[in-house]
Amino acid sequence: MTIKDKLAERAGKVEEFLEHCLKDRGIPNRLCAAMDYSLLAGGKRLRPVLTLAWMQMLGGDADKGMPFAASLECIHTYSLIHDDLPAMDDDDLRRGKPSNHKQFDEATAILAGDGLLTEAFGLMSAASIVEGLPADRVLRAIYVLAVAAGGGGMVGGQAVDMEFTGREDVSLDELREMHAMKTGALITAACECGAILSGAGEDHIDNAREFGKAIGVAFQIVDDVLDVISDTETLGKPVGSDEEMGKSTYPLLIGLEKSRTLAREYVDEAIDRLSGYSGAEQKFLEELARYIVDRVY
Repeated sequence: MTIKDKLAERAGKVEEFLEHCLKDRGIPNRLCAAMDYSLLAGGKRLRPVLTLAWMQMLGGDADKGMPFAASLECIHTYSLIHDDLPAMDDDDLRRGKPSNHKQFDEATAILAGDGLLTEAFGLMSAASIVEGLPADRVLRAIYVLAVAAGGGGMVGGQAVDMEFTGREDVSLDELREMHAMKTGALITAACECGAILSGAGEDHIDNAREFGKAIGVAFQIVDDVLDVISDTETLGKPVGSDEEMGKSTYPLLIGLEKSRTLAREYVDEAIDRLSGYSGAEQKFLEELARYIVDRVY
């Protein structure tokens, strides 16, 4: 199997869980339809897959971690719904389909995002209450994910991104810090939380965190490159929108080739963090890290 096949297989298991996680929750029909519309619109399910892979590699029970892993996809999806709104990035297309506010309306899209974010914390808690994982592990993982998703992480990164839009003097360090918050924080938390939920020691948790940080940067660099060289059909969203909106990107600051080189360097850093492990999950994580960069070739 290729890494794309392996990722799709694992994503399929996450998808099966997501299809049912909002059922019988007493959510009004239209709101539930809007939440499901974006949550089930496809995607690689990278974040939950990372959580489960780290958990499994470090000896944890990935089946019991599935609700927590699914919570990351809920948070990620809510962020996409809100990012697409006219007041933010004003995108009409997401994953090849009309954005949530285009399919429904702005108020419903905002509430769908709010609902997914809040449901995520119920799913995190279910890892202990329903699946029986030790409460201290789950509580620590909830803390890590809440910080990563909040004002000092993903939400703060989006705020800084909006501040930077239209500016021509954004430095590479500023860009890196912004993306470490907006994109990297949730990817980092996905890996770190998997290690925490496994019950592994601090050295393993550190490795997971640093692996996540490195691939988070690489992932964003590649996204910036793809916005330049890819097409709307492949990406499932408009290309060239970063330049059109005056956003700072890696290709704009350092060029396409240097961006690709930098992404490879970060992937190498990530793979170094896997050197002390072996087995199927270690191989999967290494292949997945390389696949992040391979998307631009």
